[in-house]
Amino acid sequence: MLPDRHWTRDEIAALFDLPFTELVFRAAEVHRTHHAANEVQLSTLLSIKTGGCPEDCGYCSQSASAETGLKATKLMDVRAVLQAAAQARDNGSTRFCMGAAWRNPKDKDIPALAEMVRGVRQMGMETCMTLGMLTPGQADALAAAGLDYYNHNIDTSPENYANVISTRSFEERIETLENVRDAGINVCCGGIVGMGETRDDRVGFIHALASLPVHPESVPINALVPVKGTVLGNMLADTPLAKIDDIEFVRTVAVARITMPDSMVRLSAGRESMSDAAQTLCFLAGANSIFTGEKLLTAGNAGEGKDAALFAKLGLTPMAAEQRLVEAAE
Repeated sequence: MLPDRHWTRDEIAALFDLPFTELVFRAAEVHRTHHAANEVQLSTLLSIKTGGCPEDCGYCSQSASAETGLKATKLMDVRAVLQAAAQARDNGSTRFCMGAAWRNPKDKDIPALAEMVRGVRQMGMETCMTLGMLTPGQADALAAAGLDYYNHNIDTSPENYANVISTRSFEERIETLENVRDAGINVCCGGIVGMGETRDDRVGFIHALASLPVHPESVPINALVPVKGTVLGNMLADTPLAKIDDIEFVRTVAVARITMPDSMVRLSAGRESMSDAAQTLCFLAGANSIFTGEKLLTAGNAGEGKDAALFAKLGLTPMAAEQRLVEAAE
């Protein structure tokens, strides 16, 4: 997915400044040129190792420095992970994402992680993992197991990054993305809006993604879920900044779609608090993947029943597994 053009920050800022209906119309046109108009991929995210992470990400309840009462766990047994994957497949998911609260995996963990990847792929599902930073050798081992996607978000703009995280640099994030790309794994990379950042930070966030040598094949756009006990949760809770304006969130989705036309734009965390109307605008603006189930790692999420009702109301169709596997291989 080489960029079809290189967007400047000023050009991306101009997109954000368009009249809302004009921006969404343009995004919808781009979406229909590159993707099926009314198909949305269903994905499931499982925490395979929860809590105790040494990073100090201000939004994360799994940070060891957060005072959320979350109990740290060890890496799940492979069989338990595969049972969860089979249930997700039976509920309609075509993509299974596995997340571990690590700064980086240890080499001794790689064989079990590779076994998880192989088992999920044998079920005919797309695989994704998010495990923190990866060395080139670890990325190669996961690629050899058949991992389809690796998620490693940049979170926010380069300028705002240090306000959110101090234990890992923006450049280290980019280094892991390069290791993943060099190993031949598709990149899943996005971030979080609603962390008290400015419009200019949202411009910088999209610009950083769209300026990568190859666009991420998957771009998750998250709305902050402010959890008390986290730095940002304590800072933003019970303030007007605790929830990003729905229109501004849709603008971010639309600009991501326009600037990265071939990418899957994933409507991710924060969706459980969005109205049906807000989610519908996101789909209109080019979002074409959601996470289903009751939980995203440790945060709540809209369940399958609610999603099925919304899809029926809107006439949306879950994307077929075979279609996504073919696209991922191309």
